[in-house]
Amino acid sequence: MADKKADLAGPGIGDYAELEKILPQDYNSLLSPKETQLATYAVKDYIEENMCKELNLIRVTVPLIVDVESGVNDMLDRDGSRTPIQFHISNDHDKNPIDAQVVQAATKWKRMALKQFGMGIGEGLLTDMRAVRKDYLLDHDHSAYVDQWDWELAITKEQRNLKFLKEVVQKLWKVLKGAEAHVQEQFPQLKTEKYPDLPDELTFIHAEDILDKYPDLPRKQRETEIAKELGAMFIYGIGWVLKDGYPHEMRAADYDDWVTETTSEDGRPMHGLNGDILVWNPVTKRRHELTSMGIRVTAETLKMQLELSNQLDMLKMPYHQAIVNDEIPLSIGGGIGQSRTFMLLLKKAHIGEVSATVWPKILKDMCKKKNIFVIE
Repeated sequence: MADKKADLAGPGIGDYAELEKILPQDYNSLLSPKETQLATYAVKDYIEENMCKELNLIRVTVPLIVDVESGVNDMLDRDGSRTPIQFHISNDHDKNPIDAQVVQAATKWKRMALKQFGMGIGEGLLTDMRAVRKDYLLDHDHSAYVDQWDWELAITKEQRNLKFLKEVVQKLWKVLKGAEAHVQEQFPQLKTEKYPDLPDELTFIHAEDILDKYPDLPRKQRETEIAKELGAMFIYGIGWVLKDGYPHEMRAADYDDWVTETTSEDGRPMHGLNGDILVWNPVTKRRHELTSMGIRVTAETLKMQLELSNQLDMLKMPYHQAIVNDEIPLSIGGGIGQSRTFMLLLKKAHIGEVSATVWPKILKDMCKKKNIFVIE
């Protein structure tokens, strides 16, 4: 059970000895470095254009740094293990200073931005978000540099249900499958039996059902096994404590709603209006997370989740007060990992092949031996 507790937040790779076993032994990129850059931007342009069409979004600017006192930075796993980079801006000789943080995600900022940009019901925004997450182990699909398509859509109270959540997920899956077909038209070598395409259909499965199938496995291993079986899935109900006494994964208490009671298709009581799209990666032969998303908290569910996570003191922050006082729209939103998506659709073994950032020497040497071209 200790392994389960350790696996509730962050990546599932323990160290570089384990990572060396995961990286493929017989890897040859299907694209040259130059072709990779061309293909990356073909995917990026397609996804941004079609996300806007499918969800009625417009592209907006997004901050890289935020004021600490705003409370809009993403604390990620709510266990205190992923802290943002913080620095002091001594503006005006320290007469009007600002304590700022580099964003870890734009999750909470986006909901505030719906009001800032005057979005009505059924309207939303798409950002080309950049962030820094300094506390992850840098492995094959985790980087200190984060790039995401962070999006948010204003909704009605009546749309806060599993049916609507699934409808939105299906639209996102349509865009991802469309991007796969689009890039393969331009680079036919990406269509290969060695690395099969994504399934046409996405399977919806509750975190409790995955636990039922693999009760003795930690979360990342459960996800890998079910991804291998299903090919592509949306795991919903992430954050609520399951029958083994642990949540499927830790979730921050102040954006996704993971406490609302729901009912499974066969009538069982469940919780949670959020989830992740995960797929089987045929290159790494491992689970591959593409997006985390959910219907956002109301004033009521925010208080419930903060109480459950012993964080009620956060209610005094401007973002939280805006929710409690119904000053910002009800919404649904999420973040799709850009480099994660490029890595998957371009059949890459390492996220560093599509993303320029910093890597430790041990990892760069490991990749070189395995014929993996990491951008520096």
